[in-house]
Amino acid sequence: MKHDWKKTEESIYLPKTEPVFIKIPPFKFFTIEGKGNPNDKFFADYIGVLYSLAYGVKMSSKNGFAPQNYFEYTVYPLEGVWDISEEAKKRPIEEFDKSTLVFNLMIRQPEFVSEDFAKDVIVRTKKKKPHPLLDKVKFEVISDGDCIQMMHIGSYDNEPGSFKKMEEYCHGLNLARESKIHREIYLSDARRVSPDKLKTVLRFKTKSQF
Repeated sequence: MKHDWKKTEESIYLPKTEPVFIKIPPFKFFTIEGKGNPNDKFFADYIGVLYSLAYGVKMSSKNGFAPQNYFEYTVYPLEGVWDISEEAKKRPIEEFDKSTLVFNLMIRQPEFVSEDFAKDVIVRTKKKKPHPLLDKVKFEVISDGDCIQMMHIGSYDNEPGSFKKMEEYCHGLNLARESKIHREIYLSDARRVSPDKLKTVLRFKTKSQF
């Protein structure tokens, strides 16, 4: 039976539009770090490289190099962990400039993907679809742990309102936001969906206030 994250992992990827507390276990990812304004043309290349690897894994069974424990699944959505440069943190918030954004984009991989298999997929992809950014890709296990998350519907520029709700909910649980670094999970294709209908999971790590 095909594994579909939209059906079997709803609590992680399809939260309600109100904040909730959730524990996120370790997951495997192809990741790539960068910086700059995501509205600029370069950003699409980062996304494209990650998807070329994600579909390299998915199609490995048809192409004759899948691991023994391979199973059919739906490719996971694009995710991004966002911060701003150290220089930008010294400026007033009113001077926020998207060119100072620092990101780590990633796509989760199924449990059957080992480090060796991930390296093999990267090598094969470099031969089939060469791109300089493939040299920047890493295979990592990442755990977010204790988090607050919610579904944000609308423009990315309106996310501060949702983060305010999440922070208030967090304080109500006697928790604190660990840092301004946050994760976004993109459930909509911004090229095909109007800004007011975009669906994005927002998540940040928490810590005890005491």
